[in-house]
Amino acid sequence: MNSQKPTIVLVHGAFAESASWNGVIAELHAHGVTAVAAANPLRSVSGDAAYVRDVIASIGGPVILVGHSYGGLVITEAAAENDAVVALVYAAAFVPDTGHSAFALSTSEPGSTLGEALAAYPVATGGNEFAIRPDVFHHQFAADVPAAEAALMAATQRPVTEAALSEGLPTSRPAWKDIPSWHVFGDQDLNIPVAVHRAGAERASSRGTREISGASHAISVSQPGAVAAVIAEAGKAYAASLQADTAA
Repeated sequence: MNSQKPTIVLVHGAFAESASWNGVIAELHAHGVTAVAAANPLRSVSGDAAYVRDVIASIGGPVILVGHSYGGLVITEAAAENDAVVALVYAAAFVPDTGHSAFALSTSEPGSTLGEALAAYPVATGGNEFAIRPDVFHHQFAADVPAAEAALMAATQRPVTEAALSEGLPTSRPAWKDIPSWHVFGDQDLNIPVAVHRAGAERASSRGTREISGASHAISVSQPGAVAAVIAEAGKAYAASLQADTAA
């Protein structure tokens, strides 16, 4: 096992962008933990995961891979059979099995109001991409974030293609089957129902699950300390595993 301290790689989901991790990165950097946010293209699960694999390879050491929302599909694919990834953290994220898509998972339990909040636009490569309408973004995505900050998030959101949300997880061996995972989510998530989050944590045999009362889908923005704390749990578990190997 690599004794180097892991780098935290953060992967945003649909309707967000890399700066959505700023609060989490600040928490981690304050404790001397190296963290970087990848710019998820949001074009397809397979293509987005290939990009994240390139980011992981560029680091050249162990990685704790963190995904938000649709980013959960991307990290599950990117970490599959990837020895550099030592832990997974799902932050209000999908936890897919083979063939699961974001669309299918989000509607597998009642409670999501995302479909009613979306605007669709055609893309030159074919099909559509989706964005959350600015007039409902605050309520739909980030109800526990101050209105002024939510307005900035709405203006800087990254649209996602219909193809990305429809594509089933390609790998036959989802990463959570081989890599320990931790899970943090809110019970007021209007994009992904809390029952879906709970089922995902159970599916992945979560090493630690934190459900935050009142937290919205934008958990990395509204609850950066809680997300950073769960990432720290994953890091401590990795360090303990190294010590156990050394002792053996």
